[in-house]
Amino acid sequence: MSLYLDFRFPGLDNVRCAFTTRDGGYGAGPYASANLSLEVGDDAETVRANRAALRSALGVRVWQELRQVHGQTMHMDLDDDHFGGATLEGDGLATCSPGHALVMKTADCQALLMADTAGRHVAALHCGWRGNAMNFPAHGVRAFCEHYGLAPAEVMVVRGPSLGPGKSEFVNFEAEWDPAFRSSFNPDTRCMDLWSLTRDQLTAAGVPAAHIFSIDICTASSPQFFSYRRDKVTGRQAGIIWIEEGPRTE
Repeated sequence: MSLYLDFRFPGLDNVRCAFTTRDGGYGAGPYASANLSLEVGDDAETVRANRAALRSALGVRVWQELRQVHGQTMHMDLDDDHFGGATLEGDGLATCSPGHALVMKTADCQALLMADTAGRHVAALHCGWRGNAMNFPAHGVRAFCEHYGLAPAEVMVVRGPSLGPGKSEFVNFEAEWDPAFRSSFNPDTRCMDLWSLTRDQLTAAGVPAAHIFSIDICTASSPQFFSYRRDKVTGRQAGIIWIEEGPRTE
């Protein structure tokens, strides 16, 4: 079973979040040991074994994921189980169904996990730097709120381990970023502070600062996490959110 960091939003006992590490699985080589992606060249049976062990440990019934493409497409209230691999393209998922785990695969990108303050709806976004450049955090909040009739002030968000401010170098800032993002760029180190940028984009969308949480671990700096920027050929960990199912009655 892959090892993971457990997170719970304050006051929401029925919503769980997990951020996996690269440790505790069955893989080898650049995918050692808990790669969860079927799309990076790893042995498929090994990946499925990692997924099965994690799904059992978390106690989730349905595994939902996407073929992530660094865009802004969100899929709401899907019924299908994607344990065997993604079938849809997109970078955001939302559900109100208990037991449906929303899985965002990352190896430096940010997994942004969201819940409303009543714990009735959850969402997950995959946000790389291209997602920040197109303001996907704000777009995701708006789509989540519009679909479920929420106000941004009702949304809580946690950002998982991802590329930290000291490792997010962009030597071609002028070509890759709009000048409006210069305040997040350090010209001396040529690094972007993507963590602060995401927080700013969320607050600008109406999410209260007190509702934004973060796990400030840089994936490129920590050998316990997969990092594309560090290793190029590598696996993927995941950020996962779900509403727990209540006791079943016959």
